[in-house]
Amino acid sequence: MAFADDFEGTELDTSVWIPHYLPMWSSRAESAATYAVAGSELRLRVAPDQGLWCGGDHEPPLRVSGIQSGVWSGEVGSTRGQQPYREGLAVREFQPAQWGWTPRFGRLGVRARMELTPRSMASVWMVGLEDEPDRCGEICIFEVFGDALDGGTSAAVGGGVHPFRDPALTDDFAAPRLLLDVREPHDYAADWRPGRVDLWVDGHHVRTVEQAPAYAMQMMVAVFDFPAHADADAYADHVPDLAVDFVRQLPLGERS
Repeated sequence: MAFADDFEGTELDTSVWIPHYLPMWSSRAESAATYAVAGSELRLRVAPDQGLWCGGDHEPPLRVSGIQSGVWSGEVGSTRGQQPYREGLAVREFQPAQWGWTPRFGRLGVRARMELTPRSMASVWMVGLEDEPDRCGEICIFEVFGDALDGGTSAAVGGGVHPFRDPALTDDFAAPRLLLDVREPHDYAADWRPGRVDLWVDGHHVRTVEQAPAYAMQMMVAVFDFPAHADADAYADHVPDLAVDFVRQLPLGERS
């Protein structure tokens, strides 16, 4: 096995994971995840009193608890950093480079369960390190919006490739409806190889994307709350929750 984190014990492995969400555009203090490691799970939550991420600038407003397996930025005032959400976004807090786990190709697997409402979503995705500006594409392993759930019977599970500013990629993303209850643990996986990504859920092939980033990437794991959602008031006291049982990287062709 090339990499595995089963979230045993009570501490997050901070040699691998940075418990902040894109802190260069905000700060470590304001992007800190609300999380716990217990019962062989990582639990990410967004409590009702958690502040906005990049409040007053990011639209729509959001709150997020996330971890990522790499980080870096340019100096304060630079536009160099990972996943900028608008043109000209400037670094607010310098982030020294930390590369915890940055694979290039392989079978990437995540077992997760989640508690969502129409105003929240959860996702696990890979992003280019952006050590060079064009190395910025994304492989979404799963993305689930709470307003795309049908009780406990089905969910629209998004996945695919986003190019962002990578000229070698085009957007190829879909959210097919699958018969599963996301409140229960499920296995989500991406077979990432040169020129191709195959997406799987519970060992069943969901779709193929006939392109792929060709550079090292880092993993992002996050749960989001959207306080401006049309149904926000009805779920104001709900705590969105993403529980991750494991993250694993296997050589292509192997199954966990």
